[in-house]
Amino acid sequence: MDKTLEKSLGQWLKQQKSSCGIFLKLTIFTGALNGVAIVVQAYLLAHILHGVIMLELPMASFRSQFIGLIALIIVRAGLAYARERLSFEAGKRLRSDIREAVLNKLTDLGPAFIKGKPAGAWASIVLEQVEDLHDFYAKYLPQMMLAGFIPLIILVSVFPLNWAAGLILFATAPLIPMFMILVGMGAADANRKNFSALSRLSGHFMDRLKGLSTLKLFHRGETEVNKIETASEDFRQRTMSVLRMAFLSSAVLEFFAALSIAVLAVYFGFSYLDHLNFGHYGAGITLFTGLFILILAPEFFQPLRDLGTHYHAKAQAIGAAEALVELLEHPNPLKQVDGKFSEQTAQQHEVSLDNIAISATELEVLTLEGTALLGPISFEVQAGQKVAVVGPSGAGKTSLLNALLGFLPYKGSLKINGVELSVLDKKQWREHLAWLGQDPQLFHGSIRENVCLANPELTDAQVMALLEQANIAEFVNQHPQGLDTVISDQAAGVSVGQAQRIALARAIAQPASLFLLDEPTASLDSHSEKLVSASLKQAMTAQTCVMVTHRLDQLQSMDNILVIEAGRIVQQGDYALLSTQTGLFKNMQQQDDDGLSLYIDEQEPTKTDEQTQREDV
Repeated sequence: MDKTLEKSLGQWLKQQKSSCGIFLKLTIFTGALNGVAIVVQAYLLAHILHGVIMLELPMASFRSQFIGLIALIIVRAGLAYARERLSFEAGKRLRSDIREAVLNKLTDLGPAFIKGKPAGAWASIVLEQVEDLHDFYAKYLPQMMLAGFIPLIILVSVFPLNWAAGLILFATAPLIPMFMILVGMGAADANRKNFSALSRLSGHFMDRLKGLSTLKLFHRGETEVNKIETASEDFRQRTMSVLRMAFLSSAVLEFFAALSIAVLAVYFGFSYLDHLNFGHYGAGITLFTGLFILILAPEFFQPLRDLGTHYHAKAQAIGAAEALVELLEHPNPLKQVDGKFSEQTAQQHEVSLDNIAISATELEVLTLEGTALLGPISFEVQAGQKVAVVGPSGAGKTSLLNALLGFLPYKGSLKINGVELSVLDKKQWREHLAWLGQDPQLFHGSIRENVCLANPELTDAQVMALLEQANIAEFVNQHPQGLDTVISDQAAGVSVGQAQRIALARAIAQPASLFLLDEPTASLDSHSEKLVSASLKQAMTAQTCVMVTHRLDQLQSMDNILVIEAGRIVQQGDYALLSTQTGLFKNMQQQDDDGLSLYIDEQEPTKTDEQTQREDV
C-alpha cells in the first residue's frame, strides 16, 4: 500500500475516535491505574521477601503488607474488568456510528450507485469491514497510550535504585516497536488485499446464488462451482498470509522481551556473585532491589508485547478503512451548479406538497460520474395530471424517474411547485411520493410488515382496506395465517402478480401527492394486469401521476404522453392526437397491433372438418 495512502487512512481512523466518547479515555485511565498498582504490588512483594529472607523477620510483622497485596490483587482484577468493559463500549459506539454513516451515505447515493456493486460486496463493507474497526479503538489505541505510560512509570521507579538496570530496560525497549514497524509495512497491504478478496467472494457467491436456476438450466453449475472454489482458495491464501504475519510478530516480540529479562537476570546474578560492581550508586545491590526490578521487568515489556499483539488490529483497520473512506467521501451530486456538482444541503427549502406540479426546462439527467443519460428535455406536468412516458428501451425513461426520486443528478432546471428539486428536503419530498416498479422488492417478513413499511401505525383494519383496494385481500383471507403470512426472501411464496399487488397496497399506504410508476404491469398476466390497473386508477384519482410504460393500449385515460427517443422528447400530446400523427408513437402502435394479431393467430385452435360441418348446420 502507498505510504501516503496508509498515513491518510491512519489519520482518518484517529479522527473517528470522538465517536468513542469518554469510554476511550476511561479505558486509558484504568490501564494507567493498573500500571501504578503493578509498581506498588512489586514493591510490597519485594519488601516482604527481603525482610523474611535477608532480615529474618517473622511473617506476622508483614501483616499490613499482606493485606495490601490481597487488596491490590482485587483492585487489579477490578481495573482489568472495567478496562475490558469500557474498551468494548468504546468500540461498540464507534462501530454503531460508522455503520450508521455508511448506511446514511448509501441512502443518499441511492440505488443508481448501489447497483454498481454486487449486494454481497456491500454486505461485506457494512458488516465485516465495519466490524474489523472494533479492535483498533477497543485494543490498539488505548494500548498505544499505555505502552508509553506504564514503562515510563517503571523506569522512574527503577532508575533511583539501579541505573544499570534502568539503562538495560531503556536500551532494549525500542527493539519491540522497531520490529512492529517492520512487520506493519506489509500487514496493512495484506489486510487490504484480504478484504478485496472477501468482497469479491461475497459478491460472486450472492450473484450466483440468486441466479442458480438460470445457471442450472444453461448447464453452467459445475463451471460456477469451480469459479467459487477458485475465489475461496484465493481468500484462504490471503487470510493465511495475514495470520502468518500475526504469529511471526508475536514470536519475535516474545523473543526480544525474554532476551531483555535474561540480560537483567544475568546482571543481578553476577552482581550478587561480586563479579560486577556498578549501577548501585555505591550502596550495594540488596535482595529487595534485585527482586523489585526483576518482578517489574516482565511488566515493563508487557504493554509493548500487548501493543505488538494488537498491532495487527491497526493493519486490519487500515485495510478495512480504505473501502469505507472511499464510500464515505464519495461526492453526492444532486445538481450541477456553475459546472460543478453540489449537494446544496444548506439550502433545503420547505414547500407545500399537497398538490404537485412539475416543470422541467432544458433538463439533462446524468450518471453519478457526470455522463448524460437523458436530455436536454423540457415539459410541464400540472397538478393532478396523469402523464405517461413511452419510448424504446434505453431511451432514458427510468432515468427520468430516478431524477424525480432524487437518486440521480441533473443539469438544467427541474422544479417542484416552483422550487428546484435539488434544494428540497428529500425526506419531506419522498414522504409525498408513491412509487411502484416493475420488479417490486418485498422484504422477508409478514404481509402486514410489508404493507406497513412506510406507516407502521396502521391498524389491521386499515391494512385490510389497503389490500382490498389493491385487489389482493381475497388471497390474504384465504391463507390460514392472514396478515401474518410470511413472505420469504426475494418474495418467495407469492406469485409475481400477488407481489405486485402487495407492493401496490404498500405504495398507497402513505398519503402520496405524486405517483411514480415504472412499468407497474410488466410481467403480469392479463387478469393481474387488469386488477393492478383498476387499483391504480382508483388510488390516484386526484393525484399527479408520471408513469413509464410500454403498454400503449392503456394510455387513453392519460392527460399527456411524452414520447422519448435517444434521450429526447420527439412527440407529446394526448392519445387521440398522437394516434393520428406520423411518428414514433404510431410506429409503436403498429408494432403492438402486429404482435397482438400474431398472438391471437397462434392462440386460436385449428378447426377440424367435423367442427366446420357442425358450424355450417
